[in-house]
Amino acid sequence: MIDHVHDLDAVREATERLLSATGKLDNAALAEPSRLPGWSRGHVLAHLSRNADALVNVLQGRPMYASSETRDADIDRDAPRLLAEQLADLRVSGDGFLAAAAAPADWSRTITMRNGVTDSASRVPFRRRVEVELHHVDLGIGYELEDLPEEFVIRENDFLAERFAGHPDVPPTTTVTPDGHLWTTGGGGDAGPVVVRGSATDILGWLCGRRDGSGLTAEGGPLPALPPL
Repeated sequence: MIDHVHDLDAVREATERLLSATGKLDNAALAEPSRLPGWSRGHVLAHLSRNADALVNVLQGRPMYASSETRDADIDRDAPRLLAEQLADLRVSGDGFLAAAAAPADWSRTITMRNGVTDSASRVPFRRRVEVELHHVDLGIGYELEDLPEEFVIRENDFLAERFAGHPDVPPTTTVTPDGHLWTTGGGGDAGPVVVRGSATDILGWLCGRRDGSGLTAEGGPLPALPPL
């Protein structure tokens, strides 16, 4: 069962880690490339702030973004800001999300995300946690996938395996860790089945597109090429 209260506490902790780490940068560092193609560190931070606002929209029954073009334009507009402005925006927007999520609500209701994706409202806090944790890694400032809380890694693997389940371009795939965690995903196409072995962190890196899978081994066929998230 999803515990949105636990997830909100975890979002708060992850945000504080992000703010503390980002506060040690300088203005020049924000203009440097992040690990995301075409985005500076400033783009990543601007996205995180605007994502917090967008998830408030979701919780309150409004469209997540006015349009894809507006979303992209807002990120490009905010990316060049100075560090102090970025930090203040991260704090205010993050607090705004937490306040909206603290309001009495039916957490079993269905909400609509970007591109018409639907989900349970109870999963929105975890979705925000994913944004904060993975984009902290994307900044390339010393926080790595190996630094992510183990509980988060396991749950995000659950989420991503579910997301790719039945995908027509992903063969039936089972991922297995040395300590026995197992996820099944894919199911489309004529290839497979494939068994992928490696650590939960390396599996996460592959599933979320942050690593090429070189730390994994595949049996029954090559390591599947995953579509972009």
